[in-house]
Formats: sequence, structure tokens, C-alpha cells
Amino acid sequence: MVLAELAFDRYELLPAIVQDYQSGEVLMLAYMNRESFEVTLKTGLTCFWSRSRKQLWQKGETSGNIQEVKEIFYDCDADTLLLKVKQTGPACHTGERSCFYRTIPPLKTVDS
Repeated sequence: MVLAELAFDRYELLPAIVQDYQSGEVLMLAYMNRESFEVTLKTGLTCFWSRSRKQLWQKGETSGNIQEVKEIFYDCDADTLLLKVKQTGPACHTGERSCFYRTIPPLKTVDS
């Protein structure tokens, strides 16, 4: 099983990048432990580990903004997950579609 291949960190967590399965837009980054990964596989909905609350966090359990998992990938080192999802409502707790809505001004380049 894939779970045995995954390289959880010293806190028993894996970063999980969440991406819209149709547009490819990156929606958020969260963390999964073994239990939240298994819940995600069982239910087909994203479940994460809340590092601040120290408990499982079913995405959308209070807001209704669920993420239906379409595909799950893991990287070459087996230490990061990529979840492609069908997002219902905004992914970000601020109400934005994606948690990545703020930009940093362009950096100076060698040529400028």
C-alpha cells in the first residue's frame, strides 16, 4: 500500500498541496498525518491535521466549502502530496478562492 511508501517527517506529517483538478490553480497547502490521509482515502473528501489545534480537520466541516478528491499524487521523494480536487466555494478561510491571492512585487534582476 502507498501509505507504507510515504516519508512522513519527524512530526509524522506530510505537506499536502491542494490544486483545482480542472484549472490547475493551487488552492492551498495543508498537512496530513497518517490518520487524515486514511480518512481522505476512505471518504473521498480532504481531511488534514491542524497543527495549531492538534486535531483532525475535515475541510469544509463548518463552512461547507468541501474538497472532493479526484486524484492524489506523491513526489519522487515520497515526502509531499498533491491532491487534485473539485472545490466547493472558496478554499481559503478569508473567503478567497485560493489561499495564494497575495503577491510580492517583482524582484530586481541582474539586468535591471
